[in-house]
Amino acid sequence: IALQVHNIGDNVKEEGKTIAWRNLRILTKGLEQERRKHNIAPQKNNIHNSISEQEAQEGWKLLWDGKTTEGWRGAKLTHFPKAGWQIDNGVLKVLKGDGGESTNGGDIVTIKKYKNFELKVDFRITPGANSGIKYFVDTELNKGEGSSIGCEYQILDDKTHPDAELGVGGNRQLGALYDLIPTIPNKPYRNGFNQAWIKVKDNHVEHWLNGVKVVEYDRNTQMWNALVAYSKYGVWPNFGNAQE
Repeated sequence: IALQVHNIGDNVKEEGKTIAWRNLRILTKGLEQERRKHNIAPQKNNIHNSISEQEAQEGWKLLWDGKTTEGWRGAKLTHFPKAGWQIDNGVLKVLKGDGGESTNGGDIVTIKKYKNFELKVDFRITPGANSGIKYFVDTELNKGEGSSIGCEYQILDDKTHPDAELGVGGNRQLGALYDLIPTIPNKPYRNGFNQAWIKVKDNHVEHWLNGVKVVEYDRNTQMWNALVAYSKYGVWPNFGNAQE
């Protein structure tokens, strides 16, 4: 086992370039046991809006195909909104509106309903943006103005949007369960695209941001109902307790 120092010959342009190594380790005992533990190499799918062979074997499916509006409708419509949304080179964009809540096309929801699931989505926000990923949405609750009602993974520019300073203890900041549970401090936000990951197993829910768990809670409990009662969602019956 060797670490190479390569000859550059007369190529002056290559002078000064370096290679660095770390965490070199070797195992010489119990190899068969280790091979059984690690017989599947991790796979990273970098092709946008696609499912890799391994992801398909694990049960993942595309919720949006990157090209059409198939599988989605307006939250208060039977069809996809005719304005306010745009598909641009494999990216689903909300277009500039008048600043009102759920205006200029409004919220969109999946046509299919889900119960136990893991949802992964890459999102990108501009400075000052405010949005969210909702689940256990009941589109029949709010027939008036504003958004559809459901638990919300908050999407927010914490640095410049005023909502980041409202609520209680940061429960309106990026990754929070909006207006209910704040995230951990020093969450791993980065410029460009970030990944939100929502895990639901019966009544247990987790929010993840870029591979780090930032919120964890259980719904359909006495503590949950008390938490909802003291939030802006207390006016909606049985909020967050839907089965799907």
